[in-house]
Amino acid sequence: MPDWWNKPRKISVIVDNDSWILPYAKELVAWCNDNGDTAALCRKHSEIKTGAIAFYLGCVKITPPDILAKNRFNLVVHASDLPKGRGFSPWSYAILEGENKIPVCLIEAANEVDAGNIFYKEYISLKGDELVDNLRALIGSKTVEFGRKFLNETSPAKGTPQKGTATIYPRRYPKNSQIDANKTIAEQFDLLRIVDNKNYPAFFEYRGQTYKLMIEKDERGILSN
Repeated sequence: MPDWWNKPRKISVIVDNDSWILPYAKELVAWCNDNGDTAALCRKHSEIKTGAIAFYLGCVKITPPDILAKNRFNLVVHASDLPKGRGFSPWSYAILEGENKIPVCLIEAANEVDAGNIFYKEYISLKGDELVDNLRALIGSKTVEFGRKFLNETSPAKGTPQKGTATIYPRRYPKNSQIDANKTIAEQFDLLRIVDNKNYPAFFEYRGQTYKLMIEKDERGILSN
């Protein structure tokens, strides 16, 4: 085992935007510090220190090579069956494609987006009724789990190169939450599952006006009584 793998290791957890992943990033930082390492949450590249490991979670900015060079490992969690589904919002696209299992990978950051070696790949099974907050909780928990698993290895894990033809998902925007007023709810339910009621709510256009829709589960069963 290399000396730099011994605790306390310097660990950076980077979230470069106001992503939903922030609470899970903070959870990972707290776990690292409680378990003998020295970890910090970084919100921009200039805050990243020279160390052992950097986790880039939910980041949208490209990290330049000189920043990647500060750490022995630069790790990313990506929820697709790599090399298929590189790019943005992979699990949202998977839901829209009717998938009931979401692959989640821990990979090494590379010069090409989402093209690094794969350390772990596991699947999250879905029932089909999960809305965006449920889906985020599943992905976020798996993110923390992967971070803990990697750091608990007795020696640095070895990644496996991606194999196959790569596909890339484009970035999604608020306009992608538009539903068709002439289609049924059932036909568009998977789109409703991935909308964010606050940041990119579902909407439709009808009779010259635009209307916003909010969706949430009736957890207490009030509406069915």
